[in-house]
Amino acid sequence: MFKLYSRMCALIARTCLQIGVAGMVLLVLAVLYQVIGRYIFNDTPTWAESGAVLLVLYVTMLGMAVGVRDAGHIGLESFLVLAPEWLRLKMEILIHFLVLVFGLVMAWNCGVLAESVMGYKIPTLGISEAFKYVPPAIAGVLVSLFSLEHVIALMRGTEVEPAWH
Repeated sequence: MFKLYSRMCALIARTCLQIGVAGMVLLVLAVLYQVIGRYIFNDTPTWAESGAVLLVLYVTMLGMAVGVRDAGHIGLESFLVLAPEWLRLKMEILIHFLVLVFGLVMAWNCGVLAESVMGYKIPTLGISEAFKYVPPAIAGVLVSLFSLEHVIALMRGTEVEPAWH
């Protein structure tokens, strides 16, 4: 059952990486279009800057979630290498559990924020302000899923294989 869960998490993480790459390409194109419009045609597109900011949110949040799964984040367990094995294992489980709780809290509160601003629009894009809070809400859910995978792996004595393998 754990292998199935781990494969599902790896698939989600790889998909997030692919979406992130596509988002980066779109981000570069949006900024390039803005620069060309401003300096060559003297007609700055109004949507390019706010669109680029929105793309940065999506790329960053998806990348952060994948970083949690692939242990590419700042290590909270740096001093644990000096601890005895029995203590290190318990502390690593605690760390991943706290990250899981953080992800749930982030997802919940960003969902509440998205709902509260759903009726407002981003003027230059014509879409709801809620789109600003969707990426961290999704990332919070993903962080929780990936942290749970780490907790289970630690309890089983296995490792989580990075998604990019």
